[in-house]
Amino acid sequence: MTLSAVATRYANALADVVTAGASPLRPADAAAELQSFAAALDASPELRNALSTPAVPVGRKRAVIAKIAGILKLSGITRNFLFILVDHRRIAALPEIVQSFEAIADERMGFARADVLSAQELSEAQRAATIAELERLTARRLRARFAVDGSLVGGVMARIGSTVYDGSLRGRLQGLQRRLGGQG
Repeated sequence: MTLSAVATRYANALADVVTAGASPLRPADAAAELQSFAAALDASPELRNALSTPAVPVGRKRAVIAKIAGILKLSGITRNFLFILVDHRRIAALPEIVQSFEAIADERMGFARADVLSAQELSEAQRAATIAELERLTARRLRARFAVDGSLVGGVMARIGSTVYDGSLRGRLQGLQRRLGGQG
C-alpha cells in the first residue's frame, strides 16, 4: 500500500469519528490539534526519531505522546489517534495524514477546496470578494488557500479540483491572442 493510500485510510478513520453526530470534537479542531502535534514533531528531530524508531518500546512512545498531548491540550480523541499511529508505526506519515484528513473532512462537510494564486497579497476584503465570486461560479461552499505567484502580472487564478478559473492578466492576454489569431 502506498503512503498516500495509508494516509487516506487513517484520515478516513479519524473523519468517521469526528464527523459523527455525537462527537465532542469538531473536524476543524481535530485538524488544528493534529497540526500542532505535527509542528512539535517537525521542530524536534529527537522527538521524531524517538517516536519513529522501533528501538523505543511502544509504551514509552505512548507516554511521550500523552505528555505532549497534555502540554498542547489535545483532546482524548486526538491523543488516542496518535496512539494508534505510533502503535502501527505510522507516526512519520502524520503530515500527509493531516492533509488527507483536512480534505476528507471538508468534503464531508460540503466544502470544496480552492487554491487561489494572485500577483500580490490580497487584502481581507479582496479575499472575501474572490471567495464569494468563486462560490457563485461553482455553486459550492469553498475553503480557500491563498498564495502569491510572482509570474502573474495581475489578477487571480484559482484551481478547484481539476477546474482552473483564470482571471489573470496573462490568461486574458492569451485568450485575446487566441481570438485574434483565429480571425486572421
